[in-house]
Amino acid sequence: MSSLQSNVLENHTPTGREEAWRFTPLKRLGGMHDGSATPVERNSLAINGSLPTGVTFSHQEIEAVTETDDVIVNRIRAFTSKGAVLSIAASAEISEPIMLNRSSFGTDSAEFSRVLIKAGNHSKSVVVIENSGDTHLAEDLEIVVEPGAHLTLIALQEWDSKTIHAARHHAIVDRDATFKSIVVTVGGDVVRLLPTVDFIAPGASCDLSGVYFATAGQFFEHRMFVDHKVPNAKSRVNYKGALAGDKAHTVWIGDVFIRAAAEGTDTYELNRNLLLSDGARADSVPNLEIETGEIVGAGHASTTGRFDDEQLFYLMSRGITMDDARRLVVRGFFNEIVSEIGIESIQERIMTRIDGELEKAGK
Repeated sequence: MSSLQSNVLENHTPTGREEAWRFTPLKRLGGMHDGSATPVERNSLAINGSLPTGVTFSHQEIEAVTETDDVIVNRIRAFTSKGAVLSIAASAEISEPIMLNRSSFGTDSAEFSRVLIKAGNHSKSVVVIENSGDTHLAEDLEIVVEPGAHLTLIALQEWDSKTIHAARHHAIVDRDATFKSIVVTVGGDVVRLLPTVDFIAPGASCDLSGVYFATAGQFFEHRMFVDHKVPNAKSRVNYKGALAGDKAHTVWIGDVFIRAAAEGTDTYELNRNLLLSDGARADSVPNLEIETGEIVGAGHASTTGRFDDEQLFYLMSRGITMDDARRLVVRGFFNEIVSEIGIESIQERIMTRIDGELEKAGK
């Protein structure tokens, strides 16, 4: 890193007073934000299984395709020019999910990871990233969805209890392309994810969905940003979270910016949180900034509440125990989004993990 880069990063070290960092417990980020982390030259992302025809994966020199003011991403880029690149060929229709995984790396140092996913023109594919184990991970994930392509990205944070994970998942969506993201966060100590979308041509669309379950002491933050800067683009955001246990804390920020040139925009964002115990806190902040009135529609909603006593009473009146009734209600709450994963083994694994987290929280 040059002295100039070092000075720039130092001058932008977050203090917690900035809007982008006001909820984040900076002291628990393992030094990823202030330069005190010990990064290593390693990228643990790997292919799980064989590569389908029309797909390539390699670790190589990588050039950023986007700019950002996120200090962690800029520290990653200053540290390494190497990354993992997954490419789907133009017009390829990949019938089976492309499976990537990242397993335990340890917590003595931090993995600074760069990843680029490129979906070629008119391709159609599903990419799954499975994260597990204990690690400290700073991640810069860029996604390019070329004209007419359809890409679904499923990011699974099934971390163990000591993990610190800070990441930006940024998608560039071109003309008539569709990007769908499903984010699941059910483990870790501190997880801060930034799923963001940049529309660059008319006819583009995105669907950002996610679920998260935080238990005692865990902090999970999901901060969305969708930039509507071209006409006739569509976005949907739908995140659901549950919290149980003392000092469980989740943050959801949904920012949609409709620029003056973005006539014909159609957007809606929704966040719902379910509080399962006292001592848990859910912050939910939906934001819309609109510079043109010539749009199809724009709206947002946010709700945070406790168990529906009528649902519990109905189930228990039919002989179901309190614990099983709680489990069924939580499963029903998450099922809308988890079922969109479309891979039965993963769906059941996620639901089983949620059952386990709920059981632990009830003890």
